[in-house]
Amino acid sequence: MRIHLIGAGKMGLPMGKHLAAAGHALSVEDLDASRLQAAVALGMTAAQGAAAMAGAEVLLSSLPHDGALWQVAQDVARHARPGALYIDTSTVSPEMSARVAGLLRESQIVYLRAAVSGNNVMAEAAQLTLLVSGPRDAYERMLPLFKLFGPGQYWLGEAEEARLMKLVVNLMIAQTSAMLAESLALGAKGGLRWEDMWEVLTHSAVASPILKAKSAQLVTRDYSPTFTVSQMAKDVKLILAEAERLQVALPQTAMTLQSLQSAAAHGDADADYAAVIRCAQRAAGLA
Repeated sequence: MRIHLIGAGKMGLPMGKHLAAAGHALSVEDLDASRLQAAVALGMTAAQGAAAMAGAEVLLSSLPHDGALWQVAQDVARHARPGALYIDTSTVSPEMSARVAGLLRESQIVYLRAAVSGNNVMAEAAQLTLLVSGPRDAYERMLPLFKLFGPGQYWLGEAEEARLMKLVVNLMIAQTSAMLAESLALGAKGGLRWEDMWEVLTHSAVASPILKAKSAQLVTRDYSPTFTVSQMAKDVKLILAEAERLQVALPQTAMTLQSLQSAAAHGDADADYAAVIRCAQRAAGLA
């Protein structure tokens, strides 16, 4: 299959790697020269713009925000051939995604929203979960491709269901870090050993896959980013905007955004989003 990848960042690059390894003819474009070089080293062909889009059966993007999606979607609408399939894996607002759907419909481009749940480590290991919406027949045709990215694929509807589901998942992830921040601050201030708290939490009734995944790193107070404070703050803002549109009160999530902003103000914007734990420790007067 002739596939054109737009965006070879932390998530796009490993997804492209799996596609190339499976034998797909994969071209790639990215604004960053070093990322483009890394993609070429993994067997992809650097190709920019109109010609690459026109020659592709499938266009696949992994982008940072709404503005980038809208810009790429306009290029896809102009240059991709009618009947081509555009798959976007980004975390963006349902509102922007619906706007893109209308644009692509006019150009006869088939549009699948394929939000991915997982981090760059999981992407590298082909352990992502795909949340997909759009035409069901297109989803069925792309299942072999989606299975290259991970073991779980869910078709959720014909429109923006995948975008909303990704926000629902990320709300839970953000709230898990906020709960951990308060729990660990309370325990540490009362004299519990850091290592003991992690041991008990990961073997208790509150243990979850995300808590267990974070424990190996955080038990050593390692805040190297898999997903940064700034990235999580961006997603939480999307969540709150959608909640406002749907008239759903999310008071705890609003407080989590404040925690993320506090962590950023203390110099942790580029640290892992779990740095809200470190921020809570500081607020409790702990070193």
